[in-house]
Amino acid sequence: MENDASVTKQRTMVQAKVWILRKHFDGFPKESDFELKVEQLPEPRDGEILLEAVFLSVDPYMRPFSRVRMKEGDVMIGTQVAKVVQSRNPSFPVDSHVVSRSGWRTHTVSDGTGVKLLFSDWPADVPLSLALGAIGMPGLTALYGLEEVCELKAGETVLVNAAAGAVGTVVGQIAKLKGCRVIGSAGSDAKVAYLQELSFDVAFNYKTVPSLEQALREASPEGYDCFFENVGGAFSIAALPLMKPMGRIAVCGAISTYNDSAPQSGPFPHLTMIMNQIRMEGFMVARWEHKNEESLRRLLAWKQEGKLKCPEHVTSGFENMPAAFMGMLRGENLGKAIIKA
Repeated sequence: MENDASVTKQRTMVQAKVWILRKHFDGFPKESDFELKVEQLPEPRDGEILLEAVFLSVDPYMRPFSRVRMKEGDVMIGTQVAKVVQSRNPSFPVDSHVVSRSGWRTHTVSDGTGVKLLFSDWPADVPLSLALGAIGMPGLTALYGLEEVCELKAGETVLVNAAAGAVGTVVGQIAKLKGCRVIGSAGSDAKVAYLQELSFDVAFNYKTVPSLEQALREASPEGYDCFFENVGGAFSIAALPLMKPMGRIAVCGAISTYNDSAPQSGPFPHLTMIMNQIRMEGFMVARWEHKNEESLRRLLAWKQEGKLKCPEHVTSGFENMPAAFMGMLRGENLGKAIIKA
């Protein structure tokens, strides 16, 4: 019925602002690669909902995935926390909040595909934006990379690069919770200082050390059991020979290569990997989707217990999404880059 709040809150025509990929990125993204458009949305039909973005995410994966998963003219890919403002689907009540893979858009009519309700008991003192960060995909990425790929054990030594980013900050904190020694690298002195606040055992600025290999050796002369790899390129080349026998490398990202016009080349690591029996495994978080609810509950509990800090770099205004995306790729963010719509 029309007056049933579970069906609909209001009947109004809605215009959605959307950012499209005007042109595939050639090297580092440019403002001209994006275009802001306005769409007139239809009324939700039976089984559909109308979503209004509250927080939107920009993430490194968008740079390489835009090439393989998008055509020019498509709405930019991405995830958002949204509010259900109209509903003709009883699974998604009006005023509930969801995480949705709706892309860079202010409003979306959805049939529920790719939409997940936030926990009904989400604590009032925990920002909803964290569902895009430490209590969302980046947090799950950190957890699964350590537990499922690295099979981390107490007492081991963990190396994580891009350690002040959305994933890296969580990697370091989980590793410490599990009784490990943690070494992290970041790209500014301010970020290094924050990693020290998070109780990283050693943190250094990879941009200012005289020698990356020397810095890694000094940080852990005995080597590394686990390397959580977010960067690739020269950092990977320097770190791989320092892995302990039977060391494990979880390859999460390669942000140093995403904007290259030509592929990087470097030494071939095969003999080192053979001699030290190193396991190097790429992964994507969706592999363990069946564990997400329990895993998110753990991350949320750590947050509430004060064991997990969740830094965010918040940009206000949907119109600033391209700038926030490019800033994130330049490493301007400490923790998770978020746009407040």
